[in-house]
Amino acid sequence: MADVHVVVFVSQRNSFRSVLARACLEHVGKGRFKAYSCGNPSRLASEPHDLALHAIRTAGIPLRQDKQHDWNEFARLGAMKAQFVITLDATVQDLTPKWSGQPDTALWAYPDLVGDATGTVDLQRAASVMLLSLRRRLEILSSLPMTHGDRTALRHDVRDLGYLE
Repeated sequence: MADVHVVVFVSQRNSFRSVLARACLEHVGKGRFKAYSCGNPSRLASEPHDLALHAIRTAGIPLRQDKQHDWNEFARLGAMKAQFVITLDATVQDLTPKWSGQPDTALWAYPDLVGDATGTVDLQRAASVMLLSLRRRLEILSSLPMTHGDRTALRHDVRDLGYLE
C-alpha cells in the first residue's frame, strides 16, 4: 500500500477555508492524503459554515465528519505528524505554534469571506470560486512526487502553489 501523506490546513475559525481544503484534498488525493483542518483556539467555530458545506455538496465532494480542531492539538508533543501544514489565512501565520514533527509549512492566503463579509459579496458564488481555486492547487499538490525525489524541491513546489492564480 502506498504511503498516506498527512496535510493540516489552518485558518482563523476552521469553519470555511480550511474545511473546503480538507474535503477537497481528500477527494482529489484519492486515498493518498489524509487531511485535517484546524483554527485558532480563541476563535474556533463550533461547526463548519453552512456555505462551505453547500459548496462542497454542490461540487459532489464527500465530507468526512470530523470534530472541530484547534491548532494546539497538532502542536503538542506526541501529536500526529503531518508532512505539510498549509496556512490559508495570512493573519494567523505569526500566531500559530511550532508544529509537532517539524512539517514543511506554506502560506496559501485566501480572504476571510465570512469574517469580512459586508453584504455586497455573493458568498455562495465566492465559496464556489474559492473551492475551485483550492481544487486547482490541490490537484497539482497531489500530482507531486511525495516519496521520491528532492525534498527541498518538493517543499518549494508546495510553497510556490500559494502564488498560483
